[in-house]
Amino acid sequence: MAIRIVDVTDDATFALVPPCADPGFDHRSCDYWEDADRGSKAARLSWLSAAPAAPAAKPKPRNPFAAADGPVFNPFASASRGPAFNPFASDDDAPAPNPFAPPPKAGPAVGGDAPPKLRLLARGLTVFGSYAKVLLDDDEPAAFVQFGPLSAYPRAMRTRDLYPKLPASPLPAVITCIAATAAARERRFAAQLIEAVCDDLAGRGFSAVEAYPEVGAKPNATSAAQPGFWTKLGFVIAAPDERFPVLRRDLA
Repeated sequence: MAIRIVDVTDDATFALVPPCADPGFDHRSCDYWEDADRGSKAARLSWLSAAPAAPAAKPKPRNPFAAADGPVFNPFASASRGPAFNPFASDDDAPAPNPFAPPPKAGPAVGGDAPPKLRLLARGLTVFGSYAKVLLDDDEPAAFVQFGPLSAYPRAMRTRDLYPKLPASPLPAVITCIAATAAARERRFAAQLIEAVCDDLAGRGFSAVEAYPEVGAKPNATSAAQPGFWTKLGFVIAAPDERFPVLRRDLA
């Protein structure tokens, strides 16, 4: 079996995100963690298609006093808006790169007409990197995980506010969602994916990562697994609670 883990960064990799085992929920239309007030885990088919194209702009009313064939020639305007000719520059002159400045980052590969969830996952591409990964088993999607900086998930920030004893510095990264498909549930793919995320986050400079499971929730109805799943992977209970404990793992 060939196991491969890919980052969700564009339309092609977003298409690999598997649906939830419970058809009432869907990772591909979930904004529960991104919206602390109105977020939902529900399956919303409308979220799986691209956003409708914006209506065409209405033509501006014609100026009856303007020339019919375009703007009036201005004899005092320069002939070109390009840079002024430099008689001392050679033909192949170009701005010199700054050796002390970081190289420019590539822009996001996601357009404004992408599915809503993909746009949420792409918010940090130019600064943080990917917010989700998919594990492929022989090119078949088998597990999904969503993660990122704490600031990207307002509901996680609100959850942390309930536990003042949690370390305030350095702030952790968070893993908000982890799930395996029903067919792959017993093959520990979710655990492999969490290990890959922890290695990735450590490489991005994070010293800790947290998860927020729900005690007693049905396996297919929770986005953050059960506490026992996390403790087997080296997480410890940083804030005990009968229903919503906080699990934390040091990455140093």
